[in-house]
Amino acid sequence: MCGIVAYIGLGASGGASGGTSGGALPVLLEGLKRLEYRGYDSAGVAVIGSDGRLNTCKAVGRVSVLEAAVARQGEAMAGSLGVAHTRWATHGKVTEANAHPHVGQAADGATIALVHNGTIENYAALRTLLEKKGHVFTSETDTEVLAKLIAEMYGRDLRQRDLGPGGGGASDERRGTGSRLERALRLALREVTGAYAVAAVCDAEPTTLVAARKGSPLIVGVADGAYVVASDGSAIVSHTSRAVTLEDGQVVRLRVGTNGKVEPLHTTDLDNVATSHEVSDLEFELEQIELGGYPHYMLKEIMEQPETLRTCLRGRVDTRDGRIVLGGLNALSRELVRAKRFVFTGQGTAYHAGLIGEYLMEDLAKLPSRATYASEFRYRNPLIEDGTVIVAVSQSGETADTMAALEEAKDRGALALGAVNVVGSTMSRETDAGVYLRVGPEIGVASTKAFVGQVAVLTMLSLFMGKRRVMSQADMQMYLEHLDRIPEHVASLVQQSEHIKDKTAEVVDRDNWLFLGRGYNYPVALEGALKLKEISYIHAEGMPAAEMKHGPIALIDEGMPVVFIATRGSQYDKVMSNIEEVRARGGRILAVATEGDTDIDRYSDAVFRVPDVPEALQPLLTVVPLQLLSYHAAVLRGHDVDKPRNLAKSVTVE
Repeated sequence: MCGIVAYIGLGASGGASGGTSGGALPVLLEGLKRLEYRGYDSAGVAVIGSDGRLNTCKAVGRVSVLEAAVARQGEAMAGSLGVAHTRWATHGKVTEANAHPHVGQAADGATIALVHNGTIENYAALRTLLEKKGHVFTSETDTEVLAKLIAEMYGRDLRQRDLGPGGGGASDERRGTGSRLERALRLALREVTGAYAVAAVCDAEPTTLVAARKGSPLIVGVADGAYVVASDGSAIVSHTSRAVTLEDGQVVRLRVGTNGKVEPLHTTDLDNVATSHEVSDLEFELEQIELGGYPHYMLKEIMEQPETLRTCLRGRVDTRDGRIVLGGLNALSRELVRAKRFVFTGQGTAYHAGLIGEYLMEDLAKLPSRATYASEFRYRNPLIEDGTVIVAVSQSGETADTMAALEEAKDRGALALGAVNVVGSTMSRETDAGVYLRVGPEIGVASTKAFVGQVAVLTMLSLFMGKRRVMSQADMQMYLEHLDRIPEHVASLVQQSEHIKDKTAEVVDRDNWLFLGRGYNYPVALEGALKLKEISYIHAEGMPAAEMKHGPIALIDEGMPVVFIATRGSQYDKVMSNIEEVRARGGRILAVATEGDTDIDRYSDAVFRVPDVPEALQPLLTVVPLQLLSYHAAVLRGHDVDKPRNLAKSVTVE
């Protein structure tokens, strides 16, 4: 949700721009375009120009609208220090006034521009206090409150500076080594409750950029003669492969020195105690976030699934020795063997993967398990018994609800594991151990390859536990050999895209759909319905096939599309009975069926076939036709597949 990018480079003292060709503005606009999948209601940019003035430009709509508005301002937006933001509305409507950056003016006339991701929970009380001090607000946002709070702190008497236990503060600033802006940011953040990733500049300090984070991701790209701050590595990777991931409560000062060179980055905590930081390599390359000839990222990511699954499974599925190798769990193997219960938690698509994880762990490892929405887990006084393992499932590793559930479970004594995609994310650092998905960056808002990566990881985790508890070597070998062939099966499935498109076109005009499945394919039905809702705006409901008779069957009328996951397995005959019940009421049947099953053709209007694999592995295959169905439905309806309305990637507010 929302994207931050900020830049400081050579020439930031007000002279010629440098660091990257063209100074700050090209870097900021390019970064916003790469971050647009995280928020695209509105966008804005603030640059300290060569004249030392702070110039801002905002626009409602996509980044392209902002780009045109910036072009009309001409040289006023030239400079080598700036911040930018693309918004997904939380506080306040989608208006230019509510777009970031927000500004605050200090008592001495200095103007501060701020961009912010997250939620300031006590913003209403702070706003009232600041209004009493004479600050005038022009937006409905919590971010403007923070901007004006920083300005209030900036304007305080210098004699009231915080010295801080780190030995900085006033004495540093008298020597010219500190920063009033940095100090003001620290003081302001001490007063706020909530989550934030922020970056700020001030026209009185045209060589300084400050940033901080708590509960919302922020990284600093270390380039040649410049720094690029962003909420996501995709905004950095075209400029540098080296970055520092800020920790919670960490503040960073980036500055161009009097010698015209960028200084080493300086990090502290909110008490001005110096902190350490590590420069590491980004885990992906520029080519991975380019469209590469595809019309949409979602289609690209669906088509990438055979290769991403190979990467996910590589080195972990050992068919020769008949074992699962999960290096991230080695240190906890004894504790895991003594586990008595598993809890899988996530939101949206990740919850659906966790529900499959529940089925897998109980089936393959015979361990009591449950999946739960992270947003509900934290607030219902959950029972965490001795031997409980919580598995947090998230693509970004930053999902606010899932992080809150994870922290609650850890506080109650659970062993915490993570199944996340982004290396270095908050969740990967806060768990006791985990397994990375290794599926590469996912740009499409509707998750596809991350879902199959999550299911693959949870399958391996369940086999890992099963072998240590109850599973025979023969059964283990059988599962491993089938799992090893899953990528080639998925490669055959994505080749059905045109067939699925043709069949989707026959029913895409209908506004109400059902998705039904049993057993392992019930969560797949939920995921299929979610995908269709997310990007085509068709109302769709997923449920267990047997549940249809207990109310939803009343919705079925002539021609209503009903998608059945009807693969061969222990409940195949029951699913076929459900299909006949729908047909008797005029429903139009689209079935995902097993290769070689010709019987189902007589009962279905369209059939999408998947290879025959053990039931526990079927979700890795049956979801693929549903991904393609949803994609084609959205395109046929003329919608923006990668930027569906009201949605954004990585929900970092509760």
